[in-house]
Amino acid sequence: MSESEGRGVACVAVRWEDAADLGELWEGAVLDVEVAGEHVLLVRLPGGEVRAYQGLCPHQKMLLADGDFDADSGVLVCMGHLWEFDLRAGVSINPAGCPLYTYSVEVAGDRVKVGIPQDGLRHYNRGQGTRTPGMRGRHS
Repeated sequence: MSESEGRGVACVAVRWEDAADLGELWEGAVLDVEVAGEHVLLVRLPGGEVRAYQGLCPHQKMLLADGDFDADSGVLVCMGHLWEFDLRAGVSINPAGCPLYTYSVEVAGDRVKVGIPQDGLRHYNRGQGTRTPGMRGRHS
């Protein structure tokens, strides 16, 4: 993933920070880590790809790692108010229009590293989104 993919930001320098041992992040699982003072959600998708997103829900800052993750569909449901996110792409499903902040990530040997942008900002998307009635639990 490029340094700016999924964020709409052009060429922001990143500092690569050690986030976790790859053995801590099982395939089909999520893990909450703190990296350079930021909550980061690591996900290891089926097939082994590792992605990194903001660790707090855009709605009310609940830890996303405490939610229910279905590795087959890629959908994580926040335990707070059942907001749904597709962790294959970092997009919100319900409500729509509230994507997760996406970090650059690389696996170097058995270490997972996260690229923390050096722009002086907190890296956390907030949003109200537009919830679609009757969508709750549709991925199960």
